[in-house]
Amino acid sequence: MDIEPEKTIIGFIGLGVMGKSMAGHILDAGFELHVYTRTKKSGETLLAQGAVWENSVSELSGKCDIIITIVGFPADVEEIYFGKNGILSQAKKETILIDMTTSSPDLAMKIYNKAKEKQIESLDAPVSGGDLGARNATLSIMVGGDKKTFDKVFPIFKTLGKNIELQGKAGAGQHTKMANQIALATGMIGVCESLAYAEKSGLDPETVLKSIGQGAAGSWSLNNMGPRMIAGNFDPGFYIKHFIKDMNIAAESSKSLGLATPGLDLVLSLYKKMADDGFEDYGTQALYKLFK
Repeated sequence: MDIEPEKTIIGFIGLGVMGKSMAGHILDAGFELHVYTRTKKSGETLLAQGAVWENSVSELSGKCDIIITIVGFPADVEEIYFGKNGILSQAKKETILIDMTTSSPDLAMKIYNKAKEKQIESLDAPVSGGDLGARNATLSIMVGGDKKTFDKVFPIFKTLGKNIELQGKAGAGQHTKMANQIALATGMIGVCESLAYAEKSGLDPETVLKSIGQGAAGSWSLNNMGPRMIAGNFDPGFYIKHFIKDMNIAAESSKSLGLATPGLDLVLSLYKKMADDGFEDYGTQALYKLFK
């Protein structure tokens, strides 16, 4: 299959905080784009720009050459791929499936194996970079699957991100995302404690951030989430409830590998407290509230 705007129809399922921007980049690249999400209102901007609405996963799946999914939870992935009239029952032979949800490595392998039985190609390709990365097309994309499939769809990935790597066989993209989330989770505590310390000691947190953000302590979280914390902006670029989902997957996967992750376990417990206190729909930077 030659991936060209004039020849390739792309389906996109899931138009949340990140998916909407990602789908928009594909549309801007000139591809015919068919979309489906649970709430049609979420797709109105894309429809006004020329995207085609489909009323179900089933309707979309039979019409597209490439189907990209980015939904909330592994259970959602399971439903749209394996459910009655799901993607794997409706997609044509030689369709390419790309699941960009952060999900289970085992589920990625399950999709790959079932797709292969049906002469369908499959990649797991979770992303990192949050709402800003999605909006600016600067996402890091971590891919698992066959190299020939990766090479085919590389032009699509280039419309969405800057750091695009094939990590290995099916499931490798999800394992890489788990490594990412473990680093992100433990790093978030450092950001919160650092800025809380700056404030408690009477410093101006914004001025502190100018110094430490460019030094050895600098990180994506510090420089992107830090300003939001200081401003009291806890709108979701990435939901706490989704981060808890990711950390649970990482913890379970680590356990199966015989790996102890005390840092991850601590952060997970803190975010669970945030969710119990009613903040599950806030952005991950809202952890700062616990330290304030």
